[in-house]
Amino acid sequence: MQPRRGFFETQRGRVILENLTAYLFLAPAGLIIFLFGLFPVAFAFFVSLHQWRRFPGEYRGLDSYVEAVGSFAYIAFFWLALGLFAYAAYSLWRLWRESEDERTGLAQFIPGIAIAVATMAFINWFFKLLPFVLNVPIRMRGLEITRELFIEEFFKSFRFEPALSAANWMWLSLGVAIVLTMIIYRLLRTPHSGRFMLLSFFAGMTFIGGALLLQLTINEINVAIQEALEAEESLPIWSQIIFISAGFGLLFAAYYTWTRATNSHDERDFMLSAFAAILLIIGAVLLIVELPKALSAGDDDVFRGFNVTVMYAVFSVPLQLTLGLGLAVLLFQNIRGKSFFRMIYFLPYITPFAATSVIFTLLFSHRSGSPANRMLQTIGLDTQVWLQSPRGIFQVIFGNIVPDQLAGPALALVVIILYTVWVYAGYSAVIFLAGLGGIPKEMYEAARIDGANSWQQFRFITLPLLSPTTFFLTLIATIGTFQAFTQIFLLRQPGSYNAVDTINIYIYEELRSSAPDYAYGSAMAFVLFGVILVLTLVQNRYAQRRVFYG
Repeated sequence: MQPRRGFFETQRGRVILENLTAYLFLAPAGLIIFLFGLFPVAFAFFVSLHQWRRFPGEYRGLDSYVEAVGSFAYIAFFWLALGLFAYAAYSLWRLWRESEDERTGLAQFIPGIAIAVATMAFINWFFKLLPFVLNVPIRMRGLEITRELFIEEFFKSFRFEPALSAANWMWLSLGVAIVLTMIIYRLLRTPHSGRFMLLSFFAGMTFIGGALLLQLTINEINVAIQEALEAEESLPIWSQIIFISAGFGLLFAAYYTWTRATNSHDERDFMLSAFAAILLIIGAVLLIVELPKALSAGDDDVFRGFNVTVMYAVFSVPLQLTLGLGLAVLLFQNIRGKSFFRMIYFLPYITPFAATSVIFTLLFSHRSGSPANRMLQTIGLDTQVWLQSPRGIFQVIFGNIVPDQLAGPALALVVIILYTVWVYAGYSAVIFLAGLGGIPKEMYEAARIDGANSWQQFRFITLPLLSPTTFFLTLIATIGTFQAFTQIFLLRQPGSYNAVDTINIYIYEELRSSAPDYAYGSAMAFVLFGVILVLTLVQNRYAQRRVFYG
C-alpha cells in the first residue's frame, strides 16, 4: 500500500507552494513600497481634507484645493473621478473579452472585486481610526502622563463609534470576500484565475475610488453652492464644468481633425478638414474662456509659483539637452583624452549643491568686482546685481519698453537656470553618449557612400535614432525642473523677492511658517503632482508618434 501523499506533494499543491514562496520573497519589497510610497501619498491626501496644524482638526473637504486654484478644483476632481470610472470599466471590459474565450463567464471577477471591497473597507476603517489615535496627546492634556495612561488612551481610540462602525463593515466585507473567493476557486479551476483575480482587484479598487471621489466632489459642490446662495452670491460651478469640459472636448476633436487633414492626400479633403479644425478651435476657445473665471478665486502666490516654475523649465530643459547633445557628439569623436573630458563634464553632477552654489553666488555677486560684473565691464556694459535682481531678462536687455507680461524670467532666475544647465549638461552628455554608442556604424558608412555630408548624417541618422534617449532625458529633465528645490533654495537671495520662488519654494515656506497649514501645503503638493502627471502623459502621447525605436 503506497503512503498517502501530502497536499503540497500533488501538482496543484506544488503550484500553490511555488506561488506562496514567490509572494513571501516579494513581501518585504511590497511592504517597503507601501510604507514609504503608497501610504505617505494616501496620508497626505487625508491631511489635505482636514484642518491640520500639529494635530488633526475638523473636516474641510476640498477647501484647501479651492483656496489654491479656485473653482477649477471642483472641475479637476469631477473629471478625475469620471476618468477612474472609465479606466475601471475599460479594464473590466478587456477581462470580460478574455473570459469569453475561456467560457468562464463573469464569475472570475467576483473574487477580485470582493477583495477590493474588503480592502477599501480596511482603508476606511484605518482613516476613521487615525484621527482618534493621533489625538491621544490632546486627550492626555492636564493629566499625569504615564505609560499605562498612554496605552489606555491608545486602545480607547478603537472604541469610538466611527471606528467601531467602520471596523464592523471591514470584518463583514473581509469574511464575505474570503467565502466568495474560496467558493469561486473551488468551482472554477482555470490556469488564469490568479491573473483574473489580480486585474479585477485593481479594477474594483479604481471603480470604488472613483465612486468615493465623485461623491466627495458632488457633496463639496453642493455645499459651496448652498453657501454662495446664503451669501446672496452666484457660484456657477456646474455651468463651468459643462462649458470647460465641452471646450477641451472640442480641442481634442480639432487635434484629431487636423491630424486627419495632414494625413490626407486629397486636396479637397484637406481643405475641408482644416476648415473644420479651425472652427472647432474657435468653439473651444469660446468655451474655455470660462477657465480664467474658475481660476480667479485661487491663490495668486500659487499661480506666481507655477509661472516661475514653467519659465524655469522652458528655459533650462532645452539648454541643458542641447548642450548635453553637443558635448556628447564632440566627446564621441576619436580625440585624445576624451575619457578625461567626459569625467570633467560629469563632475558638476556629482559635486554637492552646497559647494557649487556657493561658487556661483561668488561668481554672480552684486559687487562690482565679481567675475560676472568684471566681464560686463570689459565689454562696456553696466554692472548687475544678478541674484538680487527681480527684473525680467528682456527688461534688463531692452529697457523698460518691454511690458511686465513679456519681461521673461528674472535675472536672478536666469543665473539659477545657468547653474542648472551647468550641473545637468554633463549628465545629459553621458546618457547621449550611451545612445550614440548604440547607433550602427554601418548606417553612417552607407550614408557617406550615398553622398551625405556631416550635417545630413546628423539630421537624418543621429537625431532620429537618438529620439528614445532624447525623450527619456526630456521627461526626466521636465519632472526634475518642476520638482527642483535645493539649488533654488540655496541660490535665492532676499533682493530677488519672489522672482525665483517656484511652487516648491512656496510649499516649503507655507509649511515652515510660524503658523503652518499642513492641509494647504498637502493640497498644493497634490496640485503640483497633478500638473507633473499631465505633462508626463502628454509627453508619452507625443512620444508614441515621434520617437523611433528602430
